[in-house]
Amino acid sequence: MAATLGPLGSWQQWRRCLSARDGSRMLLLLLLLGSGQGPQQVGAGQTFEYLKREHSLSKPYQGVGTGSSSLWNLLGNAMVMTQYIRLTPDMQSKQGALWNRVPCFLRDWELQVHFKIHGQGKKNLHGDGLAIWYTKDRMQPGPVFGNMDKFVGLGVFVDTYPNEEKQQERVFPYISAMVNNGSLSYDHERDGRPTELGGCTAIVRNLHYDTFLVIRYVKRHLTIMMDIDGKHEWRDCIEVPGVRLPRGYYFGTSSITGDLSDNHDVISLKLFELTVERTPEEEKLHRDVFLPSVDNMKLPEMTAPLPPLSGLALFLIVFFSLVFSVFAIVIGIILYNKWQEQSRKRFY
Repeated sequence: MAATLGPLGSWQQWRRCLSARDGSRMLLLLLLLGSGQGPQQVGAGQTFEYLKREHSLSKPYQGVGTGSSSLWNLLGNAMVMTQYIRLTPDMQSKQGALWNRVPCFLRDWELQVHFKIHGQGKKNLHGDGLAIWYTKDRMQPGPVFGNMDKFVGLGVFVDTYPNEEKQQERVFPYISAMVNNGSLSYDHERDGRPTELGGCTAIVRNLHYDTFLVIRYVKRHLTIMMDIDGKHEWRDCIEVPGVRLPRGYYFGTSSITGDLSDNHDVISLKLFELTVERTPEEEKLHRDVFLPSVDNMKLPEMTAPLPPLSGLALFLIVFFSLVFSVFAIVIGIILYNKWQEQSRKRFY
């Protein structure tokens, strides 16, 4: 259901007035707070937004590079242009990523992504899409839309090519989400269906107007909405309660092309802190977690690797193994001799 623009006092109108594409956002925020206007109830408490510049990216893309002072790092074929950051060009076998260097310790947040996917490929002859990440590890290239497999955290995928040939119920491009504790692999052959939390169709290629995606995490509640129709309204895509994400992870975005390709461009990433009231009971329920999980969804347990054996422990294991082997051989010989002796007595 679309979130249309209503009166200024409504939550959706307030968010739209303070959207990432409005350069006077902070001024409007101050005016709204000063006049007593703000968003309506979200859950059990009020919420206000504050732009977090250390986790945000916009033109002219200052602070993007490879240096230690950069807030954002490029990986692979990603490159900075004047109007966007291109993760991958419309060429085969390219891979690129953009990662924030500052870990995020916010409890409640909203990430607005302004992106564009376009290329020369016609229907079903383009790919592969891009991903937005909130993960424990950063700058780790891999097969999952340009990032590592078995990641730890949240991945949101804008998948533009259907790999599963026999699927009928989905129309691509398709947005899906996945929470991983490091034990799951993304199934490319089935377009991530076994591990997805939810998804929706999103026709985002070769559009002549802006396309946006918003990822919202409030009180263990994950919501993903999109504005891809040129109507300036959010449309629901995914809503999952009981999502538990640790603090201190990194935001990033990545893309990969194979035999098919597209231009995957990121125009802006804007992160907002959501200040939400919590009751004492909610404070107890919403304590920090140390491994991503989803209520009512069983993720395989992570088994800790066994510590390496010391030299003494290895020697003792080998020594006692040899002693046991010799002891077993001696017992076997004694039993065999007694059996032979008893067999001879039967014949006499």
